[in-house]
Amino acid sequence: MNPYRIEGPALISFSGGRTSAYMLFQILLAFDGKLPPDIYVVFANTGREREETLRFVYEVQTRWNIRIHWVEWTPAGFVEVGYNSASRNGEPFKALIGEKQFLPNAVTRFCTQELKIRTMRDFMRAAGYDHWVNAIGLRYDEGSRVLKALARNEAGKERFTTVMPMARAATKVTKRGHIMPFWFGEGVDRVPNPIPLAPDLPQGFDLGLQDYEGNCDLCFLKAKGARKRLIRDNPGMVDWWKDAEMFAAQVANKPSGARFVTEHSYADLEREVRENPFMPGLLDDDLEYDVECGLTCAPMEEAA
Repeated sequence: MNPYRIEGPALISFSGGRTSAYMLFQILLAFDGKLPPDIYVVFANTGREREETLRFVYEVQTRWNIRIHWVEWTPAGFVEVGYNSASRNGEPFKALIGEKQFLPNAVTRFCTQELKIRTMRDFMRAAGYDHWVNAIGLRYDEGSRVLKALARNEAGKERFTTVMPMARAATKVTKRGHIMPFWFGEGVDRVPNPIPLAPDLPQGFDLGLQDYEGNCDLCFLKAKGARKRLIRDNPGMVDWWKDAEMFAAQVANKPSGARFVTEHSYADLEREVRENPFMPGLLDDDLEYDVECGLTCAPMEEAA
């Protein structure tokens, strides 16, 4: 049985990264290019996705002739947006911080849980489903995450059953063996630097980001060195994160301040980069990160 021929009702969780796009392509092939009406492709936008990510999602839906539902969290429930109307300055994320009155962190990762997982859940419930299949882009070489997803299925606490077709396929999908060659050509096992121009790529387009850059621009789960490099290379990117820390301190009435990471603030990172922009390790191109938001964060207990 072809694991990419998933059964509806189903939600294909599209992160906007290369791996989940590869999974979506294989699912489309399994259905001869046209998904059944009860299988939905959903992209949840936090407002801090890179512009390259938004463009990539748009390219996927137009080039592959597939409808992708763009959804965003609001305090009143999810809303559907599109490429042009999608938030680009962290509006959903900031509204969530205001509601919670504290910042997410490495232990309490409510940003992914609320802005992505539960927002996509609410989309499916609004479509009339109480239970469904949830297809996520975990590969065979992400064994520990695959096992955790299976354990959550066994627990039966969620409204959906997670399937991971890339981990089940007869040809076990890996990043180096399949994802990179799909986007960059046979024999390429990592993102080239520089990334080739679109006409020279096998699919005619690509995400256009190095692995360390990720989809969520300065996610606090990224290594400190990666965030420093991003701050140095992208003037102004850090401003939202500094403002979010100040905003969280104000709404929580914390004179001592608020931080995404206990050890340092984003203002601290910016200051370190300004004082020493060529620090050791900052130019290391060999670092690899799994950057697809929603897959790095295991869901917390599902309550509804």
